[in-house]
Amino acid sequence: MRGTVVTALVMALAATSPSAAFAEQRQGVADIGSASFTKAGSTVEVPTQGHCSITGPTSANAPAVSKPGVTFGGGTSSCTTTETSTKSTATGKNFELSALVSAGGPRVKLASFTVTCEGTRTQTSANWSYGGMSGITNPPNPVPVGYVSPLRKADGTVLANAVFNIQSLPGDGSIGLTMLRIDFLPASGISGAVSLGRTSCTPTP
Repeated sequence: MRGTVVTALVMALAATSPSAAFAEQRQGVADIGSASFTKAGSTVEVPTQGHCSITGPTSANAPAVSKPGVTFGGGTSSCTTTETSTKSTATGKNFELSALVSAGGPRVKLASFTVTCEGTRTQTSANWSYGGMSGITNPPNPVPVGYVSPLRKADGTVLANAVFNIQSLPGDGSIGLTMLRIDFLPASGISGAVSLGRTSCTPTP
């Protein structure tokens, strides 16, 4: 199925100064994603995969991880910095979510996905893309912020929401971006969420 790309652009605002902790969190990070959900009394945890930061580690190679109901097919991340710019990128592949199948829902697959956040002294920008998606209706292009695509069983019952293009724009010029988060709903018998493709960055000093 087709891929899509979304780009967000924010000018740095000199009037706002984030806290030191917030600045450190936002200054340039990326990861492939993570999962935490409970089904039939069993909790499935996949810790953050392929995390990188411009403060270290500046790169990561994530192996494939398979747990009941979810598979992350591995990937890479890179967080680089120069005197005037930063770039944080994470690329994942062969993701599969089968947790909804037993409830009559779809099997979700993404063959590939990438998120990137770049910061300069005057602005920040973030973008994401994916390829080979099935089990989720493709969002429109361009994708609105926080666009929701319901995941249903055959009778129309919504078992989960696939939320695309989740952005955090606190007003200081920084960007936080999550490409996709799947939130399980009570009708699925599952609680929790799965996140794919996260990155953030701030304007460089």
